[in-house]
Amino acid sequence: MKEPLLIQGTVSEVLFPNKGILIPATGDPSSPHEDCPAAGFSVSDTSKPASSIHIKNVLPGQTVEVLLNRNRRREGRVVQVLAPAPYEVSSPCPIAGRCGGCHYQTVPYDKQLELKELQVRKLLAPILETSNPMFLPILPSPSPAGYRNKMEYSFGDEEKAGPLTLGLHKRGAFHDIVTANHCTLVHDDFNQIVNSVLSYFHSIGASYCSKRTHEGFLRHLVLRRSEYDGGILVNLVTTSQGTLDKTAFLRCLQSLALDGHIAGVLHTVNDSLADVVQKDAMTVLYGVDWFTEELLGLKFKITPFSFFQTNSKGAETLYSVVRQFAGDIEGQTIFDLYCGTGTIAQIMAGAGAKRVLGIELVEEAVDAAGENAALNGLTNCSFVAGDVLRMVDELDAAPDTIILDPPRDGIHPKALPKILAYAPRQFIYVSCKPTSLLRDVPIFQQAGYTATKIQCVDMFPQTVHVETVCLLSK
Repeated sequence: MKEPLLIQGTVSEVLFPNKGILIPATGDPSSPHEDCPAAGFSVSDTSKPASSIHIKNVLPGQTVEVLLNRNRRREGRVVQVLAPAPYEVSSPCPIAGRCGGCHYQTVPYDKQLELKELQVRKLLAPILETSNPMFLPILPSPSPAGYRNKMEYSFGDEEKAGPLTLGLHKRGAFHDIVTANHCTLVHDDFNQIVNSVLSYFHSIGASYCSKRTHEGFLRHLVLRRSEYDGGILVNLVTTSQGTLDKTAFLRCLQSLALDGHIAGVLHTVNDSLADVVQKDAMTVLYGVDWFTEELLGLKFKITPFSFFQTNSKGAETLYSVVRQFAGDIEGQTIFDLYCGTGTIAQIMAGAGAKRVLGIELVEEAVDAAGENAALNGLTNCSFVAGDVLRMVDELDAAPDTIILDPPRDGIHPKALPKILAYAPRQFIYVSCKPTSLLRDVPIFQQAGYTATKIQCVDMFPQTVHVETVCLLSK
């Protein structure tokens, strides 16, 4: 087996979403130059340039020490950052570097926007070269901090047999949980609730469900908060391997001096082996199991398991771009595929469309979408529960515009030809993972569509993620 090799170098660039390119330091006895062939190539070897070493969790301009992969020497992981990038600042987060979430905490926000737009431009270069679309400047999130309206926290420990923690997965260590009670991405109401819940369960010696043995009681704490009125849903997720003292648990929440208010407290039982939040049973311990959010003048009822953008103010920016790209929709029939709770569909319905039809896999979201449409007095939109792959075979309307807002992995390859067969005047593709957009756009091009406008919207400040909206016209 090959021996491990430590090298030092500078990060030349980071490709979307998190692939750093390292240039090894010449003259460094640990770098893979001619006198140290263990890495499998040399700095002067033009067929295998040193800049092709790939590493994650780095920033352009950082000087780092990297441990190369034993079997794939062109990949490695960062051992330590030897020198920050010139633009970096100190992080406001006490667990920055340990938590696996906010990779851009040390990057000023204007620089984050610059990096993301550049990454998407480079990624979509094949589309830009063939279609020459109008690539509009990236739009910032209205709030670069405290913007998340939903968080899924996990119970566990930071080290084996350590004290109970409640927070987020540790970077590079799936089984370890870092307590996140001062997170800068959420409203401080969330941090207060996390502190109180953790203190309560720690005081009674409650156990967490081990991902190794699947034994224990506590699993997750899911918090959702309305930007509109401050209503908060608290959803405690446990196994059935214990008993919850409802009175004591509610007491630890109701004593908090929150800026918002607790709209409902839920107890969800989940005995699944998978580390996901789902329900075998759910009980409302207090209040109701929903809250109201408002976007662009429309109200939306949000339930525990329904999809809704995690950045409410950012969603207004994103959906405004979709509305602008759609142009004049007066009298049009519009399909909103992967519609969630029907936000885009209702915005289009309220903007003059003749008819809007939304399709969503999650039945609870579809029920909420129907209630939301009634709440907003919209009679020209309807929603169907089902898989897009199957449901597009059953629709009899002829859409003028189809809006696609698929999950992170993009449109199912088998669904795309069926969607294209409707031959609408235009598609609007909302992508939370531009690599999926890059994969799918050539198929639209083969069907006679041209990418005419592209715009990034930063829905996830402090992270590597970005939304991209693409208008495809016939």
